[in-house]
Amino acid sequence: MSPKQKPSVGNITSCNWQIEQLPGLNQQEQSQLHDCGITTTKALIQQGKTPEAKQALANKLHIHLQYVNKWVALADLARIPSVGTQYCGLLLHAGVGSVAQLATIPPHRLHQQVLRLLVATMQRRDLCPSIEQVQQWHKQAKMLLVVGW
Repeated sequence: MSPKQKPSVGNITSCNWQIEQLPGLNQQEQSQLHDCGITTTKALIQQGKTPEAKQALANKLHIHLQYVNKWVALADLARIPSVGTQYCGLLLHAGVGSVAQLATIPPHRLHQQVLRLLVATMQRRDLCPSIEQVQQWHKQAKMLLVVGW
């Protein structure tokens, strides 16, 4: 299934995915989010804009705040077209928690962080995205900060 997208502004389109496509959510968590009216990543980001809103959502779902923080971070990173739901989890595990943070990290340094993570956890260098792909993530993150939703 393709993401729902906002009309392009400039050269970038912010992606809005169905909540089922966000990695790390089990069926029960997806159902709980649906029960709260959260069916897309954009809705999740909007419901988790502030620390107070994230805490309120965690209370409503009867889950620990760390899960809501993780899901909102994944949804934020998934807005980047070249990251999407395929790489948002990898970036989060590599220490990148937001589009704003991704826009500030030098691409060569992020590439090394991702490579170290994949080698340490999976003993696989070949799974690492190319430096060009990491540069594209960085560029699109910077553009999204300007464009927003």
